[in-house]
Amino acid sequence: MNNIAVIGAGTMGNGIAHVFAQSGYKVNLIDISEAALEKAVATISKNLDRMVKKEKISEADKVATLANLNTTTSIETGVSDRDLVVEAATENEDLKLKIFKTMDDNAPEGCILATNTSSISITKIAAVTSRPELVIGMHFMNPVPVMKLVEIIRGYNTTD
Repeated sequence: MNNIAVIGAGTMGNGIAHVFAQSGYKVNLIDISEAALEKAVATISKNLDRMVKKEKISEADKVATLANLNTTTSIETGVSDRDLVVEAATENEDLKLKIFKTMDDNAPEGCILATNTSSISITKIAAVTSRPELVIGMHFMNPVPVMKLVEIIRGYNTTD
């Protein structure tokens, strides 16, 4: 697994993208708003600067992390070659179900579809896809770059 997409450039989404990019994954950060994407990259850069200042990472690590990050406003192209897609959009059930349908229609076969939801059933989300066995919850804790914890939640049909 090398290629990740994160949908939603808000607080959770940019934190999730930051951690994956810093860990060496190629990340497509997706949002409907170009301004939100610009703000997310600025936040990630600022957080990396803070880590450099505290000597937790080097300047080269920061540059490498930012090089692993790509932004787009298109879910369709942003997920088309990914191994894992993490949805971190606003906590709106109708919106999340619509996003999952689009993810399912455009992500490659075998791609794991994940949601950062804390209140919507994983089984319900998985039901709008053709791959319920590959749908999981990945509930990250905030702030994601600081909290080294993610809860993995399975749906009724999620495989081991």
